[in-house]
Amino acid sequence: MAIRIIKLPDIGEGVAEAEVVEWHVQPGQEIGEDDLLAAVMTDKATVEIPSPVAGTVIELGGEVGSVMAVGSKLVAIETEAAGSRLEAETVPVEDAPKAEPAAASVEKPAEKSAPVVEKPKAPIPEKVSRPPAEPVRGTPLEAQAKPVASPAVRGRARDAGVDLRQIRGTGPAGRVTHQDLDAFMASGAVPAASSRTPRREGVEQIKIVGLRRRIAEKMAESTRKIAHFAYVEEVDMTALEELRAHLNKRHPDRPKLTVLPFIVRALTQALRDFPQMNALYDDDAEVVSRYAAAHVGIAAQTPNGLMVPVLKHAETLDLWQTAQEIRRLAEAARDGTAKRDELSGSTITISSLGDLGGIVSTPVINRPEVAIVGINKMAIRPVWQDDRFVPRKMMNLSSSFDHRVVDGHDAASFIRAIKERLELPATLFIEA
Repeated sequence: MAIRIIKLPDIGEGVAEAEVVEWHVQPGQEIGEDDLLAAVMTDKATVEIPSPVAGTVIELGGEVGSVMAVGSKLVAIETEAAGSRLEAETVPVEDAPKAEPAAASVEKPAEKSAPVVEKPKAPIPEKVSRPPAEPVRGTPLEAQAKPVASPAVRGRARDAGVDLRQIRGTGPAGRVTHQDLDAFMASGAVPAASSRTPRREGVEQIKIVGLRRRIAEKMAESTRKIAHFAYVEEVDMTALEELRAHLNKRHPDRPKLTVLPFIVRALTQALRDFPQMNALYDDDAEVVSRYAAAHVGIAAQTPNGLMVPVLKHAETLDLWQTAQEIRRLAEAARDGTAKRDELSGSTITISSLGDLGGIVSTPVINRPEVAIVGINKMAIRPVWQDDRFVPRKMMNLSSSFDHRVVDGHDAASFIRAIKERLELPATLFIEA
């Protein structure tokens, strides 16, 4: 027998540590070569670590939420290799995001040996039986046990009223897959809805780890260090909406235009007159860096939390190119395939909740940026025009600025410049 120590690999780009966000194995579990061991996170990229060997897991290097240094022990695995020795192994990982729940692909590791250390032979543990091929209804887990499943599977089960603890998962480490859930519901095991609403008891404690913890830290740092002030402006979108509908009807073969590409265009044009908004503030060095290029962050809600994919050089794109790139980046962020450089490098951010945008909001600045433009929902409102009220499509822009480097007058003038271009959409196509 031999014990193989799997170390946390160097994920690249100068990363010195990573956070364990999910274990796919537990001590005593038998695994095969290339089975997933854990998912670790650094910045906003999640990487899944595979096993280079088959064997029995005997020790984990930490718990979910632990921050581990590169090169530290991730997992200890007992293998059936000849001899009795202790081996160290570092698994190389290629930094390329992939789909849920992780955002990276892996390379098959090259095995390396450390100095031999004598260790008493241990009896070979009895093999653990694998889950059956067909998902079946299993014995309910203990009340505090939490089934292993992705956020998408949990959401489907919640909507269908299915308790995941009743399903025996066939994925790695007993993970409940979409196929398991489909088979369980097809079996007719889902309880019928009760005519009487039952009492709900219990408290669920959720540890903040991974991306959720990164978001919490970043938001707390932004509100702690930035002197936020908000500015709200009302915009008449009637003419722009007529133009948008006309362009979509006339060019059905092109990407469908939403309001967002028009706002991006108005924003990038206004930045030419207000370069102080397209800037990053290094408050440690007390230096403001103003950028000529408009790298516009588009805040997007994903199953794993808020992410900000970046529309690079937005000033060079036309309406349809902007619409296509926004759609591509949003989809990549949602399915976990966005690359690291697509989630960084923004110089100003747009925040929009679409139809959920409400009337007014106070968005938090994406530090170290100095401005964020928030889009509220559009609604038909009565507007006094000449001598009577007329129905107009109105929308508010709720924006926040860093008052340490942006004056209130400049902020109001900047939003006014965006407003004028949106209310007279022909000006969006007049180059300075």
